[in-house]
Amino acid sequence: MRSMGGERVEEAVAGAVALLRTATDRDWQGTRAGRLDWDCRYTAEHIASDLIAYAGQLAGRATEAYVPFEITLDEGTGNEDVLQVIETTGALLAATVRTTPREVRAFHPYPFRSANREGFAAMGITEVLLHTHDIAEGLGLAYEPSPELCADLLARIFPHVQPGTDPWRTLLWATGRGDLPGRDPVTEWRWRNNLVVPAQRLTLQGVSPAAATDLAAGGDGGFAWVEGGPFQGTRDAAGMLLKAYGAGTHRPEWGVFALVRREDGRAVGGMGFHGAPDEDGRVEVGYDLAEAARGKGYATEALRALSAWALAREEVTSVFATTEPENRASQAVIARAGFTRVAVESAEGDGAGQFAYELRG
Repeated sequence: MRSMGGERVEEAVAGAVALLRTATDRDWQGTRAGRLDWDCRYTAEHIASDLIAYAGQLAGRATEAYVPFEITLDEGTGNEDVLQVIETTGALLAATVRTTPREVRAFHPYPFRSANREGFAAMGITEVLLHTHDIAEGLGLAYEPSPELCADLLARIFPHVQPGTDPWRTLLWATGRGDLPGRDPVTEWRWRNNLVVPAQRLTLQGVSPAAATDLAAGGDGGFAWVEGGPFQGTRDAAGMLLKAYGAGTHRPEWGVFALVRREDGRAVGGMGFHGAPDEDGRVEVGYDLAEAARGKGYATEALRALSAWALAREEVTSVFATTEPENRASQAVIARAGFTRVAVESAEGDGAGQFAYELRG
């Protein structure tokens, strides 16, 4: 799995600057940037502002709001000089991404109020690609970034968007910059960094479609696992997530979470929902742990935290779980988390012969 790291920020910036450098003799201030209400010059300055803002969030470890600063270009700065500023701010974001530990998260408002280093890298790259497109459209230049990079951005910070056959056109459509056959035009949009649910010794970190692709293929999904991890159930759950993503039905907050220890950043297991709440407000949860992490109370702690998060949502009335009758360890976890056994699934049902448990709000 290729990480969304500093080198990819640099690649995106280099490609954008190389194209825009061919038109620095043009009137950027007098030319509208594509479908935006901004001119090309302001749009270029906006790219630099975003890159330095994201670097500042990570470097400053901001947790509650944006760091209160902004970039201002000197009077008389020309188009070529603006490109130098973009290169510089891109290098600063790349360096910050490289030197920020994986578990650090900093404030970003949409939608869950935080992002890690790869989230900020992905957002910075997306800003570069989209606004270079806007400027290029205004100036009459041809611009098309790597399909592989666009697909990776979609799978990381647009997990709610059904992937298409052309990742660049899909990204443009998802951000209100184009049309896709069979899909309604997009007038409002937000990217979605992964949800993180805190627990006492763990954090439950949402698995993106990009990470799920790697997990389902036998990789680590970008997580550092304890010995023997991830367990097969986590890989199976990642495969289910990918099916929903491909069908356009994936809702990230009702997906899969990696259980990551705070003390060392090691993933010890997986936990997640079988889908969004049904019409009765019931949502089903499942989980597993790597064998090396069992017997330490991690599953109970995570199940309590995830169930509490779910029951705090207006659309949820109960959390449901099933287990095999012979799996006493799992039954003990469910009981310690406060669930009540409600039924034995019938032999004709999907959970044939299983015990069923429920936790109500």
